[in-house]
Amino acid sequence: EEIRSEFGYLLDALESGAPPHGGMAFGLDRLVMLLANEESIRDVIAFPKTTQGSCSLTNSPSEVKQQQLADLHLVTLDPEKQNKKK
Repeated sequence: EEIRSEFGYLLDALESGAPPHGGMAFGLDRLVMLLANEESIRDVIAFPKTTQGSCSLTNSPSEVKQQQLADLHLVTLDPEKQNKKK
């Protein structure tokens, strides 16, 4: 259930099989951007992220559980507390 809630979008996508390129990309979207004389890759890419850097397909970025941070030996810093120390 936890895996489905966190990676459901990926599991649904892989039901159709792995991509034929195996995840290796050649940067064709950037080449198309240059050939089309566009300023932004979002103008030519099929599933662009928004200007805020979020992805509607994967619903990212999203909250990270404290256990995930602990597993990776990461900590988060509160910017407000950091500014008060200065």
